[in-house]
Amino acid sequence: MTLSDEKVMHLTHVLLKGLLEKKLIALKEDEGAVRRAIRHAIKSELALGEEMDRVVRQKLSSFSKKLAEGSPEWEVLYKKFMREEEIKRGR
Repeated sequence: MTLSDEKVMHLTHVLLKGLLEKKLIALKEDEGAVRRAIRHAIKSELALGEEMDRVVRQKLSSFSKKLAEGSPEWEVLYKKFMREEEIKRGR
């Protein structure tokens, strides 16, 4: 899933505000540094998800029997292969 920089920045503000309001964290760094760390984490997770999606789709397209994307069989195999990728990557 791709998010624009504006959406990621909005998420960082919402997350940090929520964590601070609920007193789930206490800042030892300035808010800007914390937001940058949150932004980096979000971007890294999105990139990893996109990479796993690419690998799974490549596996599915390599089958001799061509599967129609969105078909029940394709969905089952997509979920199975995605779970395998998650386990392989420690998620």
